[in-house]
Amino acid sequence: MNSQWMLLSLVFLSVAGATLGLTLWLNRSAGVKRRLDGLTETGSASGPGLEDAAQWQAKVVKAVGPVAKLSAPQEGWEGSSLRVRFMNAGLREASWPALFFASKTLLALLLPGVFMVYSGFSSVAMKFNTSLMILVVLLAVGYYLPNVILSHLVSKRRENLQNAIPDALDLMIVCVEAGLGLDAAMNRAAGEIGMRSQALSDELNLVALELRMGVKRELALRNLAMRSGVDDISSFVSMLVQSDRFGTNVAEALRVQAETMRTHRRLRAEERAAKIPLKLLFPLIFFIFPSLMVVLMGPAMISIYRVLLPTMGGN
Repeated sequence: MNSQWMLLSLVFLSVAGATLGLTLWLNRSAGVKRRLDGLTETGSASGPGLEDAAQWQAKVVKAVGPVAKLSAPQEGWEGSSLRVRFMNAGLREASWPALFFASKTLLALLLPGVFMVYSGFSSVAMKFNTSLMILVVLLAVGYYLPNVILSHLVSKRRENLQNAIPDALDLMIVCVEAGLGLDAAMNRAAGEIGMRSQALSDELNLVALELRMGVKRELALRNLAMRSGVDDISSFVSMLVQSDRFGTNVAEALRVQAETMRTHRRLRAEERAAKIPLKLLFPLIFFIFPSLMVVLMGPAMISIYRVLLPTMGGN
């Protein structure tokens, strides 16, 4: 068994050493690039808070960049669906992709390493094939765990946006009927909806910033639909584009859209409520019913054991 663990340790150290050597070889010109960037760097006109955030992001990318390159695709991932998933999760900073790919590499190496160290110090005897299978499973879990966390963040943010968009439409309807334009109504709704959903407030503020920069309204709204990844927001964007194109009444279209989204939200709540009995079935069967049977039948079984069985035995 000791020889098998020595072989596994040598294989792990060989893979880790090869990974480190490959990382250093791929980043052999990083020092020259950093010196060139230092020579060509100019003063920033941003505030101290933004400057500190940019410096922190630069430090993070610099620290985890070599490790992240081992898991990152070679090219073209910035325009792929993975980049869209980062936007759907609300991770817009440049440091998040580097942290994501670095965590994939580190977890894929760390979990098997921890298992090997634990198995080496423990007295549990396992076969070589079993140990190798556990190592492969831990490597796969460590590599795909960041994807699971990213999917969870995307689903939670989509749910937040989906539940808050009807309230934002109600605010926009009030503003439009009061005489404000659509852009001003979206700005006012973005400021007020922050107490309900900060994510939706940020998205509407980004739309307002794009409009101030001179981006066309249709393109800014389609960017909103792409960043959110929510079907209700996509239908809302399509409705605004069609209303702007054909000159229909925006307030009436917003009222119909808000009522439709509110109906969808109520149907989703009713669907979740209908799933509650099925979800409670397994806890009832495996946890509540056994304890209930012990409480109800326990005294009777004790009486049978103490009285009835000795009587039947002739004592």
